[in-house]
Amino acid sequence: MALLEVQNLEVNYGLIKAIKGISFEVNQGEIVSLIGANGAGKTTTLHAISNILPKSGGKVFFDGEDITDKKAHELVYMGIAHVPEGRRIFSELTVYENIQLGFFSRKDKREYEQSLQMVYEYFPVLQERQNQIAGTLSGGEQQMLAMSRALMSKPKLLLMDEPSMGLSPLYVNTIFEIVQKVNRESGTTVLLVEQNAKKALSISSRAYVLEIGNISLTGTGSELLNNKSVIEAYLGGE
Repeated sequence: MALLEVQNLEVNYGLIKAIKGISFEVNQGEIVSLIGANGAGKTTTLHAISNILPKSGGKVFFDGEDITDKKAHELVYMGIAHVPEGRRIFSELTVYENIQLGFFSRKDKREYEQSLQMVYEYFPVLQERQNQIAGTLSGGEQQMLAMSRALMSKPKLLLMDEPSMGLSPLYVNTIFEIVQKVNRESGTTVLLVEQNAKKALSISSRAYVLEIGNISLTGTGSELLNNKSVIEAYLGGE
């Protein structure tokens, strides 16, 4: 059984059909990517899954349970964490306070220190800067902070929206290495929306290509990396 199952999802912006009845699934332990051009509906899809945006049709199931109409905060308690596009950290709080907020959904407070040390092991720079105001961090460090906040909730499913946006190549490599490490070491399932298609496909078990609100192609990460139409459209014709 899939951990996440999306059935005939539709999202409208007024009279515009942004998502046109797409269906896909993410199995336990996978890294699955949604790739596509700007405006294809990738972020909209994540927002609809998280119930940040209302759905116009379709169903979403998580771990066998219908979550179509669940509130966004209820999904966090169920084990879904969303790292949004643009980081969305609390810029006036310290690094430590931002990380601390990620633990709010956890019941066993005895696990707090263990979780804190886990994210500091993934991102040592955040421990060094734990008392720094978050808004003064670099873009890459803010992305690390957004990921750390999400990981503090100990998610079963991590939704990541454009984690490489605006980052230097060095930080991009670091972020993707950590995504793989979290997936491998904790078994956290990842649904990744990413403009950098080559990087996303290189770490993905499977992927879906989204075009103007429709899924046009699916396959393993390696299959799509070598697909001629994907290469021409999203990989710079390499």
